[in-house]
Amino acid sequence: MKIPIMRGIMDRRILANFHVDADVLAGVVPEPFRPKLIHGVGIAGVCLIRLRQLRPRFAPRFLGIGSENAAHRIAVEWEQDGELREGVYIPRRDSSSWLNTLLGGRLFPGFHYHARFTTRETDDFYSVLMESDDGETRLAVEGRVTAELPGSSVFGSLAEASDFFEGGSLGFSDTKKPGRYHGLELHTRNWKVESLAVEKIESSFFDNQDLFPAGSASFDCALLMRQIDHEWHERPTLCCQEAAG
Repeated sequence: MKIPIMRGIMDRRILANFHVDADVLAGVVPEPFRPKLIHGVGIAGVCLIRLRQLRPRFAPRFLGIGSENAAHRIAVEWEQDGELREGVYIPRRDSSSWLNTLLGGRLFPGFHYHARFTTRETDDFYSVLMESDDGETRLAVEGRVTAELPGSSVFGSLAEASDFFEGGSLGFSDTKKPGRYHGLELHTRNWKVESLAVEKIESSFFDNQDLFPAGSASFDCALLMRQIDHEWHERPTLCCQEAAG
C-alpha cells in the first residue's frame, strides 16, 4: 500500500548528535550503507520531534493528529544506479501515538514502537524524556537555546552543521524483510536550526557497549528546529542487490 504524502508542523525537533569512530559505526549500519564522514568521523544521534496537524496533504488541518516521536539516526551514504547518494539509516522509531504504532509502514512512515514521553518546555529550555513500553530504549535530553555550538563539536560552525543535516533528508528504515529498507524523504518549507546547549543527555542506545565500545562515541552537539511546515514523501524501497547494481 502506497503511503500518501503527509503534511504537518514540526512543533519542536531536537537533533541530539554524537560523533562516532568511523570503523565502529561501519559495524552498526547494514549493507548497502556506509557511514557518511565529516572531518574523519561518523555522525549518529536521535531525533526528538513533536508533530501536529499531521495528515494526508490535501486533508484539512482539523483532521491532523499530533504525537511525540523519537528516531535513532545514522548519517550514511551508498552507491545506487552508479551515483553516490546520502541520507540517514534509521534503526528504530518510537512514538507516543498508538495510531502510529498500529499503522506505521502502511499509513504513517516507518514501523514504530510505542513509548511514553515526558516534556518540559519554555521559550529557551527544552526537556524530553522517553521510555519505550518494551524497555529497550530510554532517552533524556535537556538543554537551553544558545548561539554557538560546543567547542568540542566536529562541526566548525552552526551553518556547517545545518548543511550536513539538511543533506540527510532521505531516511531508510528496516522492513520485515532483511536487506529491504523503506524510504521516506523530508521536505521542509522553512529549514532553520538553532543550537541547543545540552545540560543532560542519556541514551540507552549509545550507552550500549556491545555496539559502541567505551570511548568510541561522544556527544557532539544538539540542534533545535521550531514551527517547521513540512511534508513526508515515500520513496521506493531500497534493496541491497539494487544498490549494488
